[in-house]
Amino acid sequence: MQLMTDAMTNPFPNDLDRREIWTMLVQRDTDAFIAQNWEMVADDFIAAGFFGIDGRKLSNIDSWRLTFPTLDSYRKEWLRQAADMAGRTFRCDARLAIYEATTLRDIEITSDFALAHKKFDGWLEETDGNRIRLLWQSLYVCRKSAGRWKIAAFSGYLPHDLAAAEPDQKPVKHLPAGAVQHDGAGPYSPLLEVNPGTIVVISGQAALDKKGAVVGETIEEQTRISLQNCFAQLQAAGCGPADVFKANVFMSDLSEWERMNQVYVELMPEPRPVRTTVGVNLLMSFKIEIEMWAVRR
Repeated sequence: MQLMTDAMTNPFPNDLDRREIWTMLVQRDTDAFIAQNWEMVADDFIAAGFFGIDGRKLSNIDSWRLTFPTLDSYRKEWLRQAADMAGRTFRCDARLAIYEATTLRDIEITSDFALAHKKFDGWLEETDGNRIRLLWQSLYVCRKSAGRWKIAAFSGYLPHDLAAAEPDQKPVKHLPAGAVQHDGAGPYSPLLEVNPGTIVVISGQAALDKKGAVVGETIEEQTRISLQNCFAQLQAAGCGPADVFKANVFMSDLSEWERMNQVYVELMPEPRPVRTTVGVNLLMSFKIEIEMWAVRR
């Protein structure tokens, strides 16, 4: 049984043309994409003369490309992305998350032509903590053919807000070419280049439950719980482990460094944050405390 929310409700119950366009561009496209079933949407396109412009999420129109000169080229990319999505595991219902991230309210109709503005603004969180940002817009040129609306062309993957978009949407953080560190270095990057965004800083997190009691007796247990507490704080600010660019680790016993790293490697995605680890006297029976800096785009 599939979940139903307001995001799945057609916003044009009394407007037959806009209702049909919304059903085509939101409901049928989303359901087909999740099902990896192109046949569900194959008849929604006018193949003759079809093309798709790829905005690449960049505000500079000189960077836009005619990536889809034919319907077949778009079909292949659509199926590739659908297969990639199906190969991932998410903490939420991916279908529901896409519906909730999608807005299609602005549809201009002139005679047998329509211009539909479809926008995405949301997140998909994978089970490993990686968060996928859904933030772009597409403009669809639709045409009524044989009595029903179909897609004639589109400009997709445009910045969600053209006025505020960065000129070059690089990854939030990346490891510059040529960055090196000594043999035997720990699971951290020697340096990272971070692109502008909203900086999120969390205070040191330790192995505490919601009532403030220390949880875990070993360094492995306390590292795992401390990291999970970090991730919970990041999530409250719209970030995830992949957005962290700097971590400071405080340990009561540096001889447990290797054991701590085994858990750290498991939970922190690459490129791993720049990191500093020091030995200190910690409160209570803490073996470890971790603070993080992240960037939200």
